[in-house]
Amino acid sequence: MYKVAFLSFFLLIVFGLSAQYISGVTIPDTTNPRIDDKTWQLAQSISEADLREHLFLLASDSLGGRELGTEGNLKAADYIAGQFMDMGLPPAGPKGYFQEVAFTWLYWDEISINIHGQRFKQLWDFIAFPGKNRSSEISTDKVLFLGYGIDDESYSDYDKIETEDKVILIYDKEPIDKDSNYLLTKSSNPSSWSDSLQLKLEAAADHGVRHVLIISENIKKMVNKHRNQLLGPRVILGKVDGSRKAPVDYTFISSTMAKKIIGEDIKKVIRSRKCIVKKGKAKPVEIETDIEIVQQHKSRFVDGVNVAAISEGTSDKDEYILISAHYDHIGKKGKDINNGADDNASGTSTVLEIAEAFAEARKQGLTHSRNVMFLLVTGEEKGLLGSQYYVENPLAPINESIVNINIDMVGRIHEKYKDNPEYIYVIGSDRLSTELHHVNELVNQKYARLTLDYQYNDKSDPNRFYYRSDHYNFARKGIPAIFFFNGTHEDYHRPTDTAEKIQFEKMSLVAQHIFTLAWEIATREASITVDAQP
Repeated sequence: MYKVAFLSFFLLIVFGLSAQYISGVTIPDTTNPRIDDKTWQLAQSISEADLREHLFLLASDSLGGRELGTEGNLKAADYIAGQFMDMGLPPAGPKGYFQEVAFTWLYWDEISINIHGQRFKQLWDFIAFPGKNRSSEISTDKVLFLGYGIDDESYSDYDKIETEDKVILIYDKEPIDKDSNYLLTKSSNPSSWSDSLQLKLEAAADHGVRHVLIISENIKKMVNKHRNQLLGPRVILGKVDGSRKAPVDYTFISSTMAKKIIGEDIKKVIRSRKCIVKKGKAKPVEIETDIEIVQQHKSRFVDGVNVAAISEGTSDKDEYILISAHYDHIGKKGKDINNGADDNASGTSTVLEIAEAFAEARKQGLTHSRNVMFLLVTGEEKGLLGSQYYVENPLAPINESIVNINIDMVGRIHEKYKDNPEYIYVIGSDRLSTELHHVNELVNQKYARLTLDYQYNDKSDPNRFYYRSDHYNFARKGIPAIFFFNGTHEDYHRPTDTAEKIQFEKMSLVAQHIFTLAWEIATREASITVDAQP
């Protein structure tokens, strides 16, 4: 089996250099011994004992789950900076190891909609996202039904309609004609207006709309999908009093609410919909109603830090390799502490050990040509915010950052690999650079010999892990990124994600592999090339 797998690997290297979104598995050839050179000997300085020491401290009750804005989170940052200092690695930024990041926690202090005196409730009848809407109060006796809120060359609900400072009511998605084709594409394939709320909000903002009410088929399903954003405070970058990340304020409402708003004008709305289907023309309806929308924020400002150190290169000093992980977690829920041993004390500990291996290389007189930055970010659990802040305020120029290696959850064993712990899921390696993908494969065959699984790299993977960790912020800036991940488990985001469950033997081998990959990229003659668009 190993020989067949290696043959497939070899053919991929020779003939498949342009393959994108690889979703298979690479099983290494183990018939010959590992290459025991200086690189692998440096990798051996990464030990289970050192990983254990870091992780047990980071995942201890004394840090309280490392929630953003808490004392435990800042204690973790102090520990990381202290480790970098002890290693003799200099700070990556001009102000020491810390890159200060400001955040605002936003809550709805008051949120309600009253229609003809009947009060409707957030999360039951409607959804308004605190991070997407401003504090405001609206009282009006008119709402404009505007079809689907589309403004396109082939079809527009706004054509010759005055919408300045008005509340509009629209349907989600896009219209379908009498032949069951999408109106805009004249085919069975929807246009971008079907799935892009942003397009509709931008159109509303361009036409001066004050508030958009969007009729949703299933509010309960939406609440489940966006539970983290709706049931707790919304955290955004910067210190702001109230917020609006969307072009215009908007609310998803139930069909029951829509019927209450429309009232006796229901026949006019039905005729308007039929006109869109039969003639492909919008026919707005001004609805006489009585609606009050109240949404008032409560905000709390908190300070956080990213922590960054650097191992400086010798010749290619205008190129940076960024090795990242997030050190924050979700804190306490009542009396329960979510210690986040795997998520992501494992990744943080791994970065620290890789950094120490680079420091050890310096002590031995071994150098690398490119700069290597070790970046531990905060605010990942709140929407990849620490890494977002970094790419918008980089400590090294973005155009000089050639690769991001991201580590998020590498200390456990997925059910799929319970009989083969020497594996890792690899995500994103070929999205922007097929060369990065193949370098990772070659280095792994030469040294660590992990099974490399690309299941979650498939662009159609429903988990969408490619978009759910910090590497994504680097990738969207055009920096080739590779994300190492052990897969989820029953303890994910629960108090049971504890240090005692970490598999340190497996974790150390993963860390050794990532070090050899980073060392290869830092010392090779040519830089990693980009051959795809972000």
